[in-house]
Amino acid sequence: MRGRFLQFLRSRVGEPAAAEDILQVAYVKAIQHESELRQEESSVAWFYRILKNAVTDHYRQAATHSRAVDQFTAEWNESYEMEFQNQACTCIRAILPDLKADYRSAIEHVDLAGESIESFAASQDTSSNNAYVRLHRARKAVAKKLAEVCGTCATHKCVDCTCKLHK
Repeated sequence: MRGRFLQFLRSRVGEPAAAEDILQVAYVKAIQHESELRQEESSVAWFYRILKNAVTDHYRQAATHSRAVDQFTAEWNESYEMEFQNQACTCIRAILPDLKADYRSAIEHVDLAGESIESFAASQDTSSNNAYVRLHRARKAVAKKLAEVCGTCATHKCVDCTCKLHK
């Protein structure tokens, strides 16, 4: 019977190890609830109901775990992104006044404030293509200025920067 129970579980969960784990849990539940088995009922049919419920529990637990992992990942990515942006943007903010006004505006709105290119283009009364070109040129100007001011720190995107702007 064990082989048939495992086959039943494998067809529902896919993984042999998970099927084995579920079977063990079902054995324990069957022992704990043996008093619920009615005389007129087949013990095999009763145990299959326990297996079915164990599979349902398995998927519920997996879904809960998946949601928890997704939430943790989203929170971690958000905090990492904020930490990185705060660290990386220190030098950029210091050199912004030296940029051409159009470039400075593109960097401030799109890269630092997170505005979409389309929204930025509309606010500047220009096409999206022109805004993309302006942003590309602005980023090149920032990279060039950072290389002048920060030297090797700019190579590492200013993370853990030790350039003269931080002293």
